[in-house]
Amino acid sequence: MVVPLVGGVISFVIALLVGGLAIHISARVVVEVDDYRRAVITAILGAVAWALTSWIPLFGPVIALVVWVGVINWRYPGGWTKAAIIGVGAWISALLLLVVVNSVLGLGIGAFGVPGA
Repeated sequence: MVVPLVGGVISFVIALLVGGLAIHISARVVVEVDDYRRAVITAILGAVAWALTSWIPLFGPVIALVVWVGVINWRYPGGWTKAAIIGVGAWISALLLLVVVNSVLGLGIGAFGVPGA
């Protein structure tokens, strides 16, 4: 009973760190903000925003994506365009990081806080 819980917590932490790292990499390139803690908090807030809006029928995923980019816009300087670029960069970074993490550790996890990754 405890082992699945521990495995779930470890997978969540790794997924959060990967999501945060993906946002960190992208934000560092796009707006030159080098703050990993800020990126992890952004990943948490973005995941919560996504969860609260993506369930809406028909337009939920579109609304959730706009809200997720809005969280990035709120947390980083540069406006909506740079926030969207950070989002795309975070998504690409997360996919690349997940290929490495999942092939090395064999976990099959996603990136918490980065939609679709």
